[in-house]
Amino acid sequence: MAESTKLPKDIFAVEVPNHELLKLAYDSYLANARLASATTKQRGEVSGGGKKPWKQKGTGRARFGSIRNPIWRGGGVVFGPRGNENYTKKLSKTAKKVAIRQALTVANEAKKIVVKDIKTTGKTKEVATFLADNKFERRVLIVVDEKTPELMRATNNIQNVLVIRASYLSVYHILNADTIVMTPKALPVITEWLSKEEA
Repeated sequence: MAESTKLPKDIFAVEVPNHELLKLAYDSYLANARLASATTKQRGEVSGGGKKPWKQKGTGRARFGSIRNPIWRGGGVVFGPRGNENYTKKLSKTAKKVAIRQALTVANEAKKIVVKDIKTTGKTKEVATFLADNKFERRVLIVVDEKTPELMRATNNIQNVLVIRASYLSVYHILNADTIVMTPKALPVITEWLSKEEA
């Protein structure tokens, strides 16, 4: 679907022996975007519990010193998240480039990549018409060399359309898109960035 523009084979037609690296790169993107926002209170942080629930001896019950004991309902939480967890997964630059080349190859084999120029004055209707005329439906990823205010303004209100710079492509964005529209100017940026000499 690349029309008259030929996609370089060393980037868009590489060997994909398996999907292990793609899975690792995909999970790495999600893990690095994850926020450690969940926090739980330990026994000493839960309010109340200063008074002994019943006396130490003579009741026949097990001895207890606080109603905020972790085994009690409403008590502290043992080994819960504290908000300082590190979920990031590191991936080397070389492995990342290889994964992106593999993702582009998978997308190209599925005929999801289209090279077309998008011209807009900033009106949403222009981009919506462009997508409709080319029958680009569902999730569309538009890859450009530089984001322009006009293009961003025209695509901000269109659902399931994401504009991204070529140098910020990721396996996550490539695999999640149903159609990838690359502008002619974005193609040289991708070629230079992902060339094997640079990897």
